[in-house]
Amino acid sequence: MNPFELKPQKADKVFTNWNKVLVKPYNKNEVDPYTRLRVILMSGTEFESVRLSNEITRHCANNDIRRRLAVMRRGEQIQQKRVASLKPANETILEHTIGYEQLAVDLTANLAITEKNSYVKKQLDFALLEDFDHLYRYSDLMELEKGGDPQRLVGEYTEIMPGRPTVSEYRHPHDDVNFYINGYLNGLKTKLNVNIITAAEQQTMNFYMNVANLYASPLGRKLYNEIAMIEEQHVTGYGCLKDPCMTPWECLLMNEYTESYLYYSCYEDEKDARIKKIWEQHFEEEVAHLHEAADLLKTHEGKVWQQVLPEGGDFPELLKFRPQKDYIRDVLKSVRLTGVEEGWEELDKVPDSFRYFSYNAKTNGSPIAVGTHAVIEKMIAQYRQDFRIQNREHPIKALSDRKKDNVDVARVKGK
Repeated sequence: MNPFELKPQKADKVFTNWNKVLVKPYNKNEVDPYTRLRVILMSGTEFESVRLSNEITRHCANNDIRRRLAVMRRGEQIQQKRVASLKPANETILEHTIGYEQLAVDLTANLAITEKNSYVKKQLDFALLEDFDHLYRYSDLMELEKGGDPQRLVGEYTEIMPGRPTVSEYRHPHDDVNFYINGYLNGLKTKLNVNIITAAEQQTMNFYMNVANLYASPLGRKLYNEIAMIEEQHVTGYGCLKDPCMTPWECLLMNEYTESYLYYSCYEDEKDARIKKIWEQHFEEEVAHLHEAADLLKTHEGKVWQQVLPEGGDFPELLKFRPQKDYIRDVLKSVRLTGVEEGWEELDKVPDSFRYFSYNAKTNGSPIAVGTHAVIEKMIAQYRQDFRIQNREHPIKALSDRKKDNVDVARVKGK
């Protein structure tokens, strides 16, 4: 599939009345977990597109260009609202959150196994183990507060058990900054992967920052605030991978291509016939946005789209959500890594004077008082063990005890 070879629809076809924007939500008790994940993913992708368009507008003095961007942006707004309306009103903040973290886990794993750039893959694997742990912490909160059923939400697709303990994830900001990739030296799939994961993590961070102080219980408020900080670290790490040498118009074209790729992937992978039609409609609308972005690039920079996508416009392997339990278990072997400037190192191999230790101690204080640890301790105290969904024993012995939350792995040397 090459979206540049398709005839785009007229730009104003996207404009419609609210009855066609606010569509019927899915049934939260019947929806396939991966359909829920696609809804979250595409909402975040639309947010990223609107954010970039506004940023370009604010740095552009030509109102004729601004008008063209405004038309595209209005279309993205309509698409985002249609996708968001698929979320039912009776899906709670915490249920929504389990979807966010399952998306972070399975999206990252599915991107990582196809990633050819070893540096990008290492960042994906590194953050994967932290999102994996967040899924575990939120699931235990759900069980503790009787706020839903984690098993129903994730289905048979994703295990729930500890990853790199959240208390171990707090690193000095200097060590979340990565090298950037050169867009001309990396394949199309790598550029797509970076675009996709950055938008997904940006949305997760924004969501947690917005709902943290809306959550009812003090323990839940702690969890959201703490994990929102880690998501900011992920946004920094992933965002730094993006090529800063790309011009705004090149970035716009790449964003529209990413949206086209994702909507087509969703369309090909979706099981729900009604929602599949929405993905198809949005793909057709994004093709029009993509052609408009290509024209803006040519008009204002004198470049053709092939200069941004020298591999050609054919979509690479489509994104398909598939369980990656064995892959994640294998990645868990690197749970004791920490960030060291633009790289990663086993905690036991860094100097005792390394800034990680002082920063982590200052941020956490005593781990006993930290919400992400307290939720597991309370779960164990009440039910004699934590909540997990695992097919077999945890691959890391130090994290296999269900009657004790290990807050030393990847935080204390020798543990």
